[in-house]
Amino acid sequence: MVQLPRFMEKTLTIIGGGLAGSEAAWQAAQLGINVKLYEMRPVTSTGAHQTSDLAELVCSNSLGSNLPDRASGLLKNELRRLGSMLLECAENTALPAGAALAVDRELFARTVTERVQGHPLIEVIRKEITKIPDTPTIVASGPLTSPDLSHTLGELSGEEHLYFFDAIAPIVNHDSIDMEIAFRGSRYSRGEQDEGDYINCPFTKEEYEKFVNALLEAERIELRSFEDAIREGVKAGAHHFFEGCLPVEIIAERGHNSLAFGPMRPVGLIDPRSGRRPYAVVQLRQDNLAGNLYNLVGFQTNLKFPEQRRVFRLIPGLENAEFERYGQMHRNTFLASPKLLRPTLQHQSRDDLFFAGQITGVEGYMGNIGTGLLAGINAALQIKGLPLLNMPPTTMLGTLCHYVTHADMADFQPMKANFGILPPLELTGKKLGKRERGQAYATRAMADLESYLSTQGQ
Repeated sequence: MVQLPRFMEKTLTIIGGGLAGSEAAWQAAQLGINVKLYEMRPVTSTGAHQTSDLAELVCSNSLGSNLPDRASGLLKNELRRLGSMLLECAENTALPAGAALAVDRELFARTVTERVQGHPLIEVIRKEITKIPDTPTIVASGPLTSPDLSHTLGELSGEEHLYFFDAIAPIVNHDSIDMEIAFRGSRYSRGEQDEGDYINCPFTKEEYEKFVNALLEAERIELRSFEDAIREGVKAGAHHFFEGCLPVEIIAERGHNSLAFGPMRPVGLIDPRSGRRPYAVVQLRQDNLAGNLYNLVGFQTNLKFPEQRRVFRLIPGLENAEFERYGQMHRNTFLASPKLLRPTLQHQSRDDLFFAGQITGVEGYMGNIGTGLLAGINAALQIKGLPLLNMPPTTMLGTLCHYVTHADMADFQPMKANFGILPPLELTGKKLGKRERGQAYATRAMADLESYLSTQGQ
């Protein structure tokens, strides 16, 4: 009888079938580990997901910039080098979005689901997990972790979870957009290849004033005791607030022109009919491959559904908009990772327990995928008794993992990929511009990644 390697006797449990959990399952299975991937949908709903597919994108359908000198673009290049399955699926289901990577969200999730369920070493189990097993485990339950599992994780951390709220933008039917008013175009167009990727709804000053006044007066869904926190940017840590997904109505409260300098900024856009830059603009991004659905970029909201219909129809070009999905808010939970985790994404006091995704405090789709990839590989290496990967802090994935495991708890808040958390560049005299600095960070990161992987036999 053939004796199997000892590690093949062990099974890795992964809790959560979102971006991080799906990537982790794939990476571990590719390294020969048997995986049981638990996803509670559709048995237990999250209140924000629409389907039972793995890796469903709840908010935007954009995975950020593809440009190599941008933080998101650098992270994508690192994950391409590391063999990310979800990034491959995203590129295979991509939609026109200028320099960004946007996907048909339904096709993307369905593609990931088929890949994961088709792997011979992965078993997908539709069941809610409320307790952490005492066997090798990755917790990738995401920002919509169920109350029972949240309670378990709260006990593990010795304190209540930190939290913030996320918000979903509305989606409208393309045929209901008035293209006699709206126009196609991308900011700072780079040529014909990205002309027309976005639909732009231009405002005059008078139209903008009317819209903002209606937005400020509109009725909102009651958030009970959390309403005051939402108004300031939702609490994420002892003294700070996470503002990455603030509702447009909250941004508008900060000043009448705050939207014109925020999600409705018109820079880089010229209305072809007037030949001038609009006073403000709402951009719509294609949301599916068929091209019949578009989401309102940066327009997360917590207005009541009838109010969304009334107020957002004041947007020029959307006077007769048909809403396929209204915006809403939901609670996101994350751990006090600096107290609990190592840069390998292991728990401080338990070597075979890993965490990945947004629950670690890493923000953004690509950050979730990246931490899932690292946790999946490291969990497999831990089971095999091999050294774990500890990514260089000069790489974007490495610096994200370093940030969430080393930040001062008094200042800890969710963080997405950005050059500001990377170690400073060693410059010799010449001052670099923003784009040159981004390219220098990217060049250093990829060189350090290659050097590190070569020492690991990768």
